[in-house]
Amino acid sequence: MKLEAIAEHIERRLHYRFARLDLLGDALTHTSVLPSSGAAPIERLEFLGDSVLGLAVSELLVRRNPSLTEGDLTMARSRLVNTNSLARRAREIGLADAIVLGKGEEKTGGRKKPSILADVFEAVLGAVFIDGGYEAARRVVEHVFDLEEEPAENEAEVDAKTSLQELTQRLFRLLPVYQTLSVEGPHHARNFVVEVSVGERILGTGSGRSKRIAAQEAARRALVELRQT
Repeated sequence: MKLEAIAEHIERRLHYRFARLDLLGDALTHTSVLPSSGAAPIERLEFLGDSVLGLAVSELLVRRNPSLTEGDLTMARSRLVNTNSLARRAREIGLADAIVLGKGEEKTGGRKKPSILADVFEAVLGAVFIDGGYEAARRVVEHVFDLEEEPAENEAEVDAKTSLQELTQRLFRLLPVYQTLSVEGPHHARNFVVEVSVGERILGTGSGRSKRIAAQEAARRALVELRQT
């Protein structure tokens, strides 16, 4: 698939349009494709993206949570920027299918490795920073990370969103798109309603006290819908 088509897909999910597509191309080209000598562009972008991500998440957490202590903020940031969290965001954006891998890494399941997905996510953020500056990168982080979501009580819980993504890719060659329909109630007791669709087809709607919970419920209902058809 050409970079332009890949970029259009990723840009929609980032809510950001690149002025320089070559930067995105560098961020998606894994070191397994490149010569072993010299600095790989993806590694330089990853290094930069890691710093930008840490700053952007820290800034957003401080602004939105004035009552949290330094220790609480540190724990919240660690939860958001760990490898599994970044890998999940990378899959949701569609980076897993867009990575350019060497044959060896492809054969060993590189597209599913959390470490590779997390690195590519950071590299893409580094590319956004170079292309559009810190404010653009911060907006991408704010869009991709729901800083009001509650962490999963059990990391081993069934991830309906991941299951739905795998199913829609197999059935339609498309990724599901989540849209927040409404947010009601006071800050301490909010209720989110989220809709999931593929193309023009609405698959399910869910509600919950955070966008994560509502999206998971929407994904679960979508799975039931698709498996019955």
